[in-house]
Amino acid sequence: MPLQLVEVQRLYQQVAEQIGSLIHAGEFRIGDRLPPERELAKKLGVSRPIVREAMIALEIAGLVEVRGGAGTFVKRARGDAGSLLAAAADPGPGPFDLIAARRMIEGEIAFAAATKITNADLRSLQEAIDRMRADIVGGRDTRPADRLFHVRIATLSGNAVLAGLVDGLWAHMLDPMFDVLGRHAGLRDEDRMTVADHERIVAALARRNAAAARKAMRDHLAHVEKILMREELDAVPPPAVSKRRGARRARG
Repeated sequence: MPLQLVEVQRLYQQVAEQIGSLIHAGEFRIGDRLPPERELAKKLGVSRPIVREAMIALEIAGLVEVRGGAGTFVKRARGDAGSLLAAAADPGPGPFDLIAARRMIEGEIAFAAATKITNADLRSLQEAIDRMRADIVGGRDTRPADRLFHVRIATLSGNAVLAGLVDGLWAHMLDPMFDVLGRHAGLRDEDRMTVADHERIVAALARRNAAAARKAMRDHLAHVEKILMREELDAVPPPAVSKRRGARRARG
C-alpha cells in the first residue's frame, strides 16, 4: 500500500467538519439557527474565536449563512461536510492565530526599529499613513497602504527575513478566512482607528522609545482582534415588544 500524504488540519477546520457533519445528519435543518458561540465553545471544549472561525469556514463552503446581529443559519444540508470543506480552496490560517503571530513578531520589530530609525524613515512611514488617509477619503481599498506601513517598519529592522515574514503574514490578511470575518465584523469601517493607531506607533518611533513603540504596535493589533470578536456576529436581538403591549405591562 503506497504511503499517503499526511494532512494536518487547523483546529477551526476540525470544528467546522464536526458541525458540518451534524448538519448533514439532520441535527440542524435548513433555516435553523445554530447554537450561540459560547454554547458551542463549551460543548466542543474550544475557545469562542475557534468557533467563530469554524462558522466562517462553513460559510465559505456554502453550508451556513452568518447574519450579523442575528446569528448563524443553516443554508445547505446536502453533501458530506468534510468533502465540501476539502473541495473549497484553502481559506487560510485562522484570523486570530494570524493576529496573535503579528502581535508577537511586529511588536519586537517595532522595538528594534526604534533604535535604528532615521528622519527619512519617519517621513516614509508618514507617507504611508497619508496614503491610507487619502484612500479613506477617496473610498478606496486601504489595505495596500496599511500593508505598506507595516512592511516598511519591518524593513527598518535591517533583517530581510523579518521584512519578508511580515509581508507574508499580511498576504494572509487577504485570504478568504480573514476577508470574510473582517467584513462581518466591520473591520474596514474602522480605518480611521487604524490611522490613529499608526500615528501613535510613528510618534513612539520618533521619540526613539523602543518600549513605547512595541506597546503601540501591540495595542494596535489588539484593537484589530477586539473588532473581530465583536458580539454582534452572534448576538440575538431581543423580541420586539409592541408599544401597546408595553403600555399594558406598565399599567399592570
